[in-house]
Amino acid sequence: MHELARQVEITELLEPYRRLDRRAGPGGWVLANMVAGLDGSTAIAGRVGELSSPTDAELFRALRSVADAVLVGAQTVRGEQYGPVRLPDELRAEREAAGHRPVPALAVVTRSLQLDWDAPAFAEADPASPTIIVTCEAADRERLAEAKDQGPVIVAGGERVDPATALEELAGHGIEVVLCEGGPTLLGELLAADLLDELCLTLAPLAGGDPLPVAVYPAGDRALVRFRLAHVLQDEASLFLRYERASRNEGPDGRR
Repeated sequence: MHELARQVEITELLEPYRRLDRRAGPGGWVLANMVAGLDGSTAIAGRVGELSSPTDAELFRALRSVADAVLVGAQTVRGEQYGPVRLPDELRAEREAAGHRPVPALAVVTRSLQLDWDAPAFAEADPASPTIIVTCEAADRERLAEAKDQGPVIVAGGERVDPATALEELAGHGIEVVLCEGGPTLLGELLAADLLDELCLTLAPLAGGDPLPVAVYPAGDRALVRFRLAHVLQDEASLFLRYERASRNEGPDGRR
């Protein structure tokens, strides 16, 4: 009975994330989901695991259910041993009833194309949502040909993947809501290009992890991007923060 009550409590805690209509406005919507310790670290011994609580793991799945694609950097795919996106039967049915694919596609951002095509992220992807490779013109020609044999490939940018072009190309594939799960370099590129509409940040009650911040920015000048706090939720010692990008006419306190 206690476990059932706990599950109901978690479901209610996460409902505000799923209730938001990210398809209401014009254009697409890009959100990110990250977890960090009190000192800003996003990994412990190279992995996220110890930072994530059971409720954070539920949030991870709940946010995936609202997306058309899950955007991830290749280093994160390798380091976290990513598999394809999987959802419970009830969430798959809910998505199909709304006219969407049963599961969001995994979209892997990579310049090097140094990927294991036999890994679950590729070999076990749902045929209705094959894993998408997002790369650039500077990619190795032989590896690019191999990638095209595996499934959809998007070439976005010259010497490196350009996030704005990548999002435009994904939109051309009917992908309106994109969920970025990191890593920090990919998130930093989205922020630097002012492409992030929403940031869901779990603050875990730990310190002393790897010196890896939530976002690592590309070299060069960048403008500040302002966000407003949409809601704060608490589960035991963890905080769940959800921010939305502020209007370009708003100040840091939300005032116009």
